[in-house]
Amino acid sequence: MIIFSDVSFIYFEHPDDLHIFGTKTADMKNFVEELKWRGMLHDSMPGTEELLMKGMVKGYIGFDPTADSLGVGNLVQIMTLLHFQRCGHKPVALVGGATGMVGDPSGKSQERNLLDESTLQHNLKSQKAQLEKFLDFNCGENSAEIVNNYDWFKELSFLDFIRDVGKHITINYMLAKDSVQKRMDTGMSFTEFSYQLVQGYDFYYLWKHHGIKLQMGGSDQWGNIVTGTELIRRKDAGEAFALTTPLIKKADGTKFGKTEGGNVWLDPKRTSPYQFYQFWLNASDEDASNFIRIFTLLTQDEIFSIEEEHKKSPHLRVLQKALAKDICIRVHDEQSYKAAVEASEILFGKGTSEALMKLSENDLLDVFAGVPQVKIARADINSGLNIIEMLCDKTNIFPSRGEARKMLGGGGVSLNKNKIENPEHTVSSNDLIRDKYLLAQKGKKNYYLIVLE
Repeated sequence: MIIFSDVSFIYFEHPDDLHIFGTKTADMKNFVEELKWRGMLHDSMPGTEELLMKGMVKGYIGFDPTADSLGVGNLVQIMTLLHFQRCGHKPVALVGGATGMVGDPSGKSQERNLLDESTLQHNLKSQKAQLEKFLDFNCGENSAEIVNNYDWFKELSFLDFIRDVGKHITINYMLAKDSVQKRMDTGMSFTEFSYQLVQGYDFYYLWKHHGIKLQMGGSDQWGNIVTGTELIRRKDAGEAFALTTPLIKKADGTKFGKTEGGNVWLDPKRTSPYQFYQFWLNASDEDASNFIRIFTLLTQDEIFSIEEEHKKSPHLRVLQKALAKDICIRVHDEQSYKAAVEASEILFGKGTSEALMKLSENDLLDVFAGVPQVKIARADINSGLNIIEMLCDKTNIFPSRGEARKMLGGGGVSLNKNKIENPEHTVSSNDLIRDKYLLAQKGKKNYYLIVLE
C-alpha cells in the first residue's frame, strides 16, 4: 500500500486491496475508454466523452427500491459509478423513494406491485448501506452522494407537475418509446405510462439544483434518460448527456443474476456468502472472462495474465476463482470469502473436520442442500450409538451390515470428515455439528446429512 502525501486518499498498489476509492492525479483515466475495454459501454449521446474530458462531471444512476437488498444485477451500475469516481468524477446514486411508488415499465411485461412508504424507507436504508461498501462518501470534491427523489416530489402537486413538466413532452414522443411500444398489446396503466416523465423530471431537478449533467443506466433505460435530456432542453434550453451500459446476459442465453433458487442478492441474509461465492465460481469460461472485466477492478494486464494461466489448466478454474474472490470480498468481507472457500472444499472432499465444525448452521445447510438427509432420534446418540447400527439400522445408508463392515475396513467411511475404520466405534453427542447434525460419507462422493430430532 502506498500513501501519497499530496492527495487526500489512499491508493492501493496490490490488487488484493480491494476497497479502492480515490485515484491518483497521475492515474486519471478516460471514463469512456475504461468502460469500452471492460465491455461496459452500450451507447452515449454525442458530446458525452468530450464533456468528461474537460474536468470533473457530476453523474447519477437510479436504483429501484422495491427490495431491501440490491442484487448482482445492480452490480453493473454500482461498478459504473465506482469507475466513474475512480476516473475523477462525482457519482450520485438516486434511490427512488418516489418512483418506487409508481413503477418503471422498462423491460417488464406486466404491472408491478406498488409499495407503501414504510416499506420503501426500510428498503432505501438497507440499499444505502450496501452502496457505501463500494463508493467513497468522504474523499473531497468527488465524494459520492445519495439522493432520494421523494425529497422533491413530496411537495409537488399533480397540477403543478402536469403544468410545469407535462406540457413540455408530447404524447407522440412518449408513445414512441420502446418500453411503451412493447406493452401496447397487453396494456399499460397511466401510472406506468407517466414513469418516463417522472424520471425525466428527476434528471431536470438534479441538473437544475445539483449541477448534474450526466445520467447513466442500463440500455433499457435509454428512452427514460433521454426524456430527461429533452426536458432540460425544452424547459430551460439546457444541455445534459446520457450514457448506458449493456444488459448482461450469460453465454447460454439465460438471464444473469438468477439461479434455480431465484435472485442472487448482496445481503448475506438473502444469499449466503457461500451461495454468492458459488454463483461466480460456477460461471462458464466465457462468462467468467466477461464478468471479471465488468465486476472487478483488476487491470487489463492482470486479467490477461489470469486468463493465460487459466488456459493452461482450465480444470483448476483459476479465472472463476479470481473473479469470485474479488467480488465476494468486496460485497461481504475477507472472512466470509475464506469461509465460503472452506465450505466449498468440504463439499469436494478437501476440507477438514475442523473447518466443518466451524460452519454456521445456514452455511452447513447451504453446502449440503443437494445431499440426502436422514433423521434419527436424539436419544439414540445421547446413549451412544454403534457406527454400523447407525449406518444400517437407523439410516439405511448401507443396505447391510456386511457391506458397512467391508467399507469401514477399506477406509471408505468418514464421519464429519474423519475416517472411521473401527466397526466398534461409538457415535456420541460430542460428535454433533451445531448440536444437531452429523455428516456421513460413503466412498469419495456420497454424502448423507444426518439430522437429529
